Amino acid sequence: MGISPRSRVSALWLIPMFYLAFGGLSYSVEGHRPKNVQVSLRANWPGTSLLLEAGELLSKEWKDLFWEFTELWLQPDRASNCSTARCCLDIILNDGQSFLSNRLGSIFEFSLTLRSASPRLALYRQLAEDSLSSFPVDEEVNSTTIGLTSDGDHSHSTRLVKSGRSCCWVDTGSVLLFNVPELLSWLDTSLDLEADSLEEPELFDFDHIYFGSLISNKVAILYGAVGMKCFQEFHVVLAEASKKGKIKYVARPVLLSGCQAVANSYCSFVGASDAVNLGGYGVELALKNMEYKAMDDSAIKKGVTLEDPKTEDLSQEIRGFIFSKILERKPDLTGDIMAFRDFLLSSTISDTLEVWELKDLGHQTAQRIVHALDPLQAMQEINQNFPSIVSLLSQMKLNDSIKEEIITNQRMVPAGKSLMALNGALINIEEVDLYQLMDMVHEELSLADQFSILKLPQNAILKLLSAPPPSGSNVFRIDFRSTYVHYLNNLEEDAMYRRWRSNINEILMPVFPGQLRYIRKNLFHAVYVIDPVTTCGAEIINMVLSMYQNSVPMRFGVILYSSKLIKHIEESKSRLPIVAKNDDFNEWDDISSLIIRLFLYIKESFGSQTAFQYLYNVCKIKDATDVLDEEAVQVHQVEEAFIETVLAKTKSPPQDLLLKIEKEPKYKEEAEGTTHFVYKLGLSKLQCCLLLNGLVHEPSEDSSINAMNEELPRIQEQVYYGHITSNTDVLDKFLSESGHRRYNPQVVDGGKEKNNFISIAKSYIAKESILHDISYLHSPGTLDDLKPVTHLFVVNVTSMKGINLLREGLHYLMADSRKARIGVLIYGDVLFSSPGLLFAEIFDKASSIFGDKRNVLNFLDDVCSIYESQFMQICSSDTTNLNNFIEKVCELALANELPSDDLRSILSKFSSSMRINQFEKVSYFMHEQLGLEVCSDAIITNGRVFAFMNGVSFSIDDLELLESVEYQHRIRYIYEIINEADWSNADPDELTSKFYSDLIMLVSSAMSNRERSSDRAHFEVLNAKHSAIILNSGNSSIHIDAVIDPLCASGQKLAPLLLILWKRIQPSMRIVLNPMSSLVDLPLKNYYRFVIPSMDDFSSIDHSVNGPKAFFANMPLTKTLTMNLDVPEPWLVEPIIAIHDLDNILLENLGDTRTLQAVFELEALLLTGHCSEKDRDPPRGLQLILGNQQMPHLLDTLVMANLGYWQMKVRPSVWYLQLAPGRSADLYMMKKDEEGTRFSLSKEIIIDDLRGKLVRLEVEKQKGKEHIELLSGSDDEHIKEKKDDHTGWNANLLKWASGFIAGNGLSRKRNESSSDNKKSERHGETINIFSVASGHLYERFLKIMILSVLKNTRRPVKFWFIKNYLSPQFKDVIPHMAQEYGFEYELITYKWPTWLHKQKEKQRIIWAYKILFLDVIFPISLKKVIFVDADQVVRSDLGVLYDMDLRGKPLAYTPFCDNNKDMDGYRFWRQGFWKDHLRGRPYHISALYVVDLVKFRQMAAGDTLRVYYETLSKDPNSLSNLDQDLPNYAQHTVPIFSLPQEWLWCESWCGNSTKSKAKTIDLCNNPMTKEPKLQGAKRIIPEWADLDAEARRFTSRILGEELEETQQISPATISHKKTDLESKAEL
Repeated sequence: MGISPRSRVSALWLIPMFYLAFGGLSYSVEGHRPKNVQVSLRANWPGTSLLLEAGELLSKEWKDLFWEFTELWLQPDRASNCSTARCCLDIILNDGQSFLSNRLGSIFEFSLTLRSASPRLALYRQLAEDSLSSFPVDEEVNSTTIGLTSDGDHSHSTRLVKSGRSCCWVDTGSVLLFNVPELLSWLDTSLDLEADSLEEPELFDFDHIYFGSLISNKVAILYGAVGMKCFQEFHVVLAEASKKGKIKYVARPVLLSGCQAVANSYCSFVGASDAVNLGGYGVELALKNMEYKAMDDSAIKKGVTLEDPKTEDLSQEIRGFIFSKILERKPDLTGDIMAFRDFLLSSTISDTLEVWELKDLGHQTAQRIVHALDPLQAMQEINQNFPSIVSLLSQMKLNDSIKEEIITNQRMVPAGKSLMALNGALINIEEVDLYQLMDMVHEELSLADQFSILKLPQNAILKLLSAPPPSGSNVFRIDFRSTYVHYLNNLEEDAMYRRWRSNINEILMPVFPGQLRYIRKNLFHAVYVIDPVTTCGAEIINMVLSMYQNSVPMRFGVILYSSKLIKHIEESKSRLPIVAKNDDFNEWDDISSLIIRLFLYIKESFGSQTAFQYLYNVCKIKDATDVLDEEAVQVHQVEEAFIETVLAKTKSPPQDLLLKIEKEPKYKEEAEGTTHFVYKLGLSKLQCCLLLNGLVHEPSEDSSINAMNEELPRIQEQVYYGHITSNTDVLDKFLSESGHRRYNPQVVDGGKEKNNFISIAKSYIAKESILHDISYLHSPGTLDDLKPVTHLFVVNVTSMKGINLLREGLHYLMADSRKARIGVLIYGDVLFSSPGLLFAEIFDKASSIFGDKRNVLNFLDDVCSIYESQFMQICSSDTTNLNNFIEKVCELALANELPSDDLRSILSKFSSSMRINQFEKVSYFMHEQLGLEVCSDAIITNGRVFAFMNGVSFSIDDLELLESVEYQHRIRYIYEIINEADWSNADPDELTSKFYSDLIMLVSSAMSNRERSSDRAHFEVLNAKHSAIILNSGNSSIHIDAVIDPLCASGQKLAPLLLILWKRIQPSMRIVLNPMSSLVDLPLKNYYRFVIPSMDDFSSIDHSVNGPKAFFANMPLTKTLTMNLDVPEPWLVEPIIAIHDLDNILLENLGDTRTLQAVFELEALLLTGHCSEKDRDPPRGLQLILGNQQMPHLLDTLVMANLGYWQMKVRPSVWYLQLAPGRSADLYMMKKDEEGTRFSLSKEIIIDDLRGKLVRLEVEKQKGKEHIELLSGSDDEHIKEKKDDHTGWNANLLKWASGFIAGNGLSRKRNESSSDNKKSERHGETINIFSVASGHLYERFLKIMILSVLKNTRRPVKFWFIKNYLSPQFKDVIPHMAQEYGFEYELITYKWPTWLHKQKEKQRIIWAYKILFLDVIFPISLKKVIFVDADQVVRSDLGVLYDMDLRGKPLAYTPFCDNNKDMDGYRFWRQGFWKDHLRGRPYHISALYVVDLVKFRQMAAGDTLRVYYETLSKDPNSLSNLDQDLPNYAQHTVPIFSLPQEWLWCESWCGNSTKSKAKTIDLCNNPMTKEPKLQGAKRIIPEWADLDAEARRFTSRILGEELEETQQISPATISHKKTDLESKAEL
C-alpha cells in the first residue's frame, strides 16, 4: 500500500488533507515552490575501481580470497554483457558474496557501496608512483603518457612508460619490467644471482602474496589491475614462477587513468573515472541565532549548475505516506499528489513553544516512536525533522504508563543519558562512526561464522560473544617467600614502632593527600632483589636505610644474588640447586658471592641491623674509591668493609673470622642457593627490582612510595569486607591467593599488547590447513583428558636454539602438566640438511604413532639429544649417516619399550622431497600467516605468540608460568562456556577430548585479537514494557542494547546507525527511550541527515557512480540556517563548491534555483597519538616529524603535556614517524618493541582506511641525558630564531608539505615572475599575521583587513588563515589576491582532540581555535605571529608591533579602554568574580594580540591554557567569551604583556577622543545597540568604503561576476564623515 507501516494515527489524520490537496492546494503551493538543500562529500584522491575495491574487501576476510576472486575475474568473458555501473556492481557483489556467509555477504555489499576500501587503492597508487619515480624511464623509446592521477597534478604522477605495457609493470627492487619478454629474461638471469645481491622492495602486511610464495625467494611486485590484458599476461608468468619456487609474487592493484581504453572488461574501470563520493557522515542545518545581523548585503549570486541536482527521493516516508507508491497507482494525479507532498513538507516550522507545551514533549516523542509500526524509522524522521513536526508532537495525548515507566527508569539512569552496547560491550557514542561500527559488527559476525563452522552450538556462540572479557585487574605477584629474604625491620615487633597504633581499621580513616598511614602492622613488604656489587644495588642499599631511618611504614628486605654466577648458570644450562664440586667456577673471583657470604655470617652472628650496616659500608667504600662496576671492586675492599663492621662487636681478630668463613661450606652453599633462587624466579633479567607484596616495580624511592599507594586501596578493600583483620598475615594471604613462583616480563606484560596475538581459527578452517597434520603430545597418563591450554611449538631443527626449545617443551610435559598439550611444527632454513629432514620425520611419526605410549616423551627427548650431539652438523645426504641415525633411533625406541620394528619400517619409506614440501608449508604458515621472522622459533599458546630471536630462551618454568597466566586470565571463561554448552544436537562420537581441546584452542585464539571495551552496563534492570523498542531476530549473533534520548544530538546520529544495522543484519535490539522529563526549551533546533549509500547511486544507464548525498527537502524559506558537517573524528573536511554562504543560508534568496548545493572534500585523515616516557610525565614539547622514505620531513608537530597527545594530517600512504633533528633527537630515542629492548630511528605508519590511525609512541632518554630538560632556556630554538625563515632546517620542506597535504600547494606560493615588482617594494623580516573567518560577510571583512595591512607597511607579509570555515570562493580568490598584492599566505587547521571538552556552537569553536592550539597549529619554524580580527582595519605599520619587545612574556594583548562612559554598566571585569580574580591586572581584548611562539612553546603555555579550558568549559556559565576570558583568566600563569592603548580602538568601549590615535579599529559588537557590523563599518571607518570597493572589484574580476552599484551612503555615515577625516588627518 501507499501508506507505510508507521503510525496509523498520523496517517488517518492526514488522509482528509490529502483529498483537500487534490482540490484546492495545487495553485497556492505552485506559487510558493519549496526549496531544498543537497550536500555531498568526496575524497581528495582520484576515483578507484569497484572491482579492485571488492578484492581488497575480500582479502580482509581471508588473504587467499583475493587470489580466488582475481582468478575468477581473469576469465576472458567475465561480465562481458555488462555496460552499466549497476550491472557490474550486481555481478561483483554476487561473485564476492559467493565466498561469504549471508550476513558477512550483506556487510560486504554495504562496505563496497560505502567505498570503504578506496583508501587502500589510493595507497597502492602512491606506492605505484614511488615505484615509477624510483627508476629513470627512457624517454627516447616510443611512449605513451599515462597518468597516475586525473586531477592535473604532474609532479610524479605522469610518467613516460614503454608503449604497449604502460598500464602494468613489475618492480623487482632493482629494475622495472614493462613487458613479459623482459620479465622472462629477468627470471632466467636472476636465478644466477645471489639473493643478497638483489635489492628487494619493501613489503607490507597488506600486500597480496601469491599462494605458497616463500619468504626466502626473490620478490617481484606486479602493479596493474585485474581486467587488463597486460595484468593477465604478467600474472600467468609470475604465478607459474611462484609455484616453481623461483620468486615471491606480490600483486598491488593499480588502475592508471588512461588505461580504461585497453581494459578487457567494462567492469574493471567502473568507479575509477568518477570522484569517490563518501557516506557515513551527518549534515546539520541549524536554525541560526540572528541577534547580531551577520549577513553580507552583496547581491546574491545566481546559482550555477554543479551537476544534475539529485531528484527528490519519493520513496522516503513523509508523515506516513510513501509518495512513490501513490504515484504508481494514480499517475493521472501527479500534480495534485506532488502539491500535497509539498504541503506536508512545508508545514509550519516551529522554533519556539509555550512552556506548558514543552512540559511532556520528550514523553510524547517516546510514545510516538514506540507506537509506530516501524519505530526506528519513526525515531529517525522525528529527530531529523524536529522543527517541522514539533507542533504536532506537542498536541499528542500522552499515555500515563509511558511517562511513569520513563520516570521510573530515570531513577537508575540520568534523564537524557544515552548509552549503547554491542553484545554487551559499551560503545562510546560520542566518538562512534559508521565505519567503526561496521568494523565492530563485522568482527562479531566473522567470529560467529568461524564458531559455527567449528560446530559450536548457537547458545554457546551467543554466550561467548556477550561474555565480558577477563578482568584486567588481576595483579601478578611473585611468591618470593623463602629463607633467602633478609628483612631489616619488623613493624609488629621492633621497639621503634611501639607508639604506632595497631588497629588495622585505622587504614580506612581519611588522611590528607600524600600523608602516610603509620600502623604497627606489616602491610607493605618492600623486598629489593639486588646484586650488592652493582651500582644499582649500592644505590638501593643507601635508599633503603634512608627510608628506614625516616620511619617509612614498610617492612624492608633484600634478596641478594650474584650476576656473575647467574651468567655461569646460563652458559652451562645448569639446573642443579648447588654448583658442583668439580665445576670450573671460582667462587673467590665472584665478589658478589663473597659479599653475600659475609653478609650471611654477620646477620647470623650480630643481627640484621649490623648486616645491613655492612652492606652500607661496602657501598661507602665504593663511593669513596669512585668504583662504578663489579670488575673494579677488589676483595680487599670487601674485607675492609667487613672489618669495619665487626671490629667493635667481636673479640676475635676479624682476619681469623674471614678464614673461618672461607672454610665454612654453609655460607657458600647458602650464597649459591640465593642466586639460584633468583634465577629460578626469573628476576635476574631485571638486574634490580622491587617486590612490594610480590608486585614487581622499579626500585627507586618514588616508585616505592607509588607502589605502596597503589597497593593501599587493595588492602583497604580487603579490610572493609573483613577479609583482612589484625591477625591476618597480609603477605601470606596475597601470595597464597595469586602468587607465582616465576616471573617473565614477556609472559606477564606482553599479554597486554594485541599485536602479540593471532587467530589460528581461520587457518584451521581453510582447506589443507597444516594445523590438521599436528599430532599432540601429552603428559603421561593424560591422553584422554581435555586440555584447555595448547602450546604450538614452531621449531627450526637446523639450529641448536630450536632443539633446546623443543627439549624444554618435552621436559615440561614430563613434569606432569595436567591442563596443557604440545603440538610441534618443524621446519628448517633454506639449506635443508638430510639429518634435519629425517629428524623431522622421526619426530612427527613417533608423535602420531606412539603418542599414547607412556615413554614416548623420554624417547623423543633422547632422539633430540642424539640428533643434537651427533647428526645436527652433518649437511650431506650420505645414506650411511642416515642409516646410522635410523639405527640409533630404533635402539632408543627399544630401550624405551616402543616397537622399534614398526618404526624402522616407517622410516625406510622416508622421502626427503615430501619432507621438504612439509618444511615449505610450515615456513609459509609461519612467515605469511604468523608474520614471524626468518629462522626464528616460536610458541603459540591459544593464539598468543612468543617469537624467540637473538638468543632469548624459554624454560620449563616459563612454560608453567605461561600455562597458569593464560588459563587464569584468558582461557578459563571460554573453557567454562564450552563445557556448559548444550551439545544435545551433536554427534556423540565427535565429542572427544581432542575435539574439545581443539575447539578451546581455536576459539580462544580467535577471541584474543578482539577489540572491544571492557566497560559494561546493566541494561536489564531498566523497564522496557511501554517505553522501549524491542526487535527480535531469531538466532542473531548480534544483540544491541541501548538507552537513547531521541531528542538530542546523539539520538540524531544513533537513529540512522541503528536503522542501518537493522536493515543489513537483523540483530536483536532492546532500545529504552530516555528523553528529558522536563524541558524548558526546544531540545533540537536543527534539521539533520545522515548520509548512507544505496544501490541507486550506481547508474543503470552508463558507467557513472554518483555516490550518496544528503538531501533536505522543503526547508523553511524565511529562517536563517547554518550548515555543519558531523563527520567521523579522523576526517578533516572543507567545502570546495558552494555558491551560497553556508553560514547564513536564507533559502528565500535562491530565486529560481530550487536546490542549494554544496560539495565538501575530505581534505585529510587524522594521524593522532600519545607519546609517553616510562615513569615520567609525557615529554611535552618533543618535536616529531613525518614523511616518506624519499622525504623524511614533510610534516611536524609538538607533543602536548595533555596526555602526550599529538596529531598530523595525512593521506592514504606509508609514512615514517621520527624524532625531529636537534634537541628532541639528541635527548630522546624511540622504542621499537613493546618490551623496550630495541630502539628505532623511525616508526612505520600505514594509512589505508577511513578511520585514521592512533599511535602509541614510547620514548626514552638517551643514556647520560636522563636529567636534562627538553624545554629549557638553552633550547636551540633561540639559536634558530636568528636564522632567516627561508634557510631554516625545515622551512622549505614545510612549505612543500603544506601544499601536499592541503592539496593547494601551488596556490600558496606567489608567482615570482608576475609579482616581482610587488616583492621588490617590500623589505625586511616577514610579518606573520593570523586570522579566522566564517561566512561571506566575515570573508568580506577579511579581505578589507588584508588590504589595510598591506597599505600600511613596506615589509613582507604572510597571512595564516584557519581553513576550517573558509568558503570555496575565498579559497579561489586568495591565491590571485596574493599574487596581485605581493603577499604570502598559508591555510592551516587543527582537528579538535577527542579528549578535550567540545564546544557545540560554531562561533564558540571558532573562538577556541584562536587560543587553544597556538603551539601546535603552526609549523615549528614559525617564531612569532600577530592575530588580527577579520573585522579590523589597520591604520599603522604592524611591523612596529611585530618587532615590539614583549619582555619575556608569551602573549601581548591590548587592555579594554574605559573612556566610553556609556558602557560602564557592561564592564563586567570591574565587579564580582573578575574583579577578585584579576587582582588589579587589566582585562584585555582579544581582537588583536601577539604570540611569541618560541616563548609560548618553551613554557608550555598551550598545555596550561588547555588545562584551564578543560576545567572551566564544563560549566556552561564559564568562558562566555571563550577566546577572551581564557587568556585573561590564565594570565597569572601565562603572563600577558599589555600593549599601548592606541593599538586597538573600538567604538563600543573607547571614546571618540582617542580615535585619532588609533593604529587599528575593530568592529566590536555593541551589547547596547546591537548594531549590525556592516552598518557600523560604513559609519565608523571612513576608509572602509574605499577598501571594500577595491576588494569587491578585485573579487568580481577574478570570479568573472558583474559588480552591482554600491548602496547609497546613509545620512548617518555623512554626519560622521567630517569627524573621521579630521581624526585621520591627525595620524
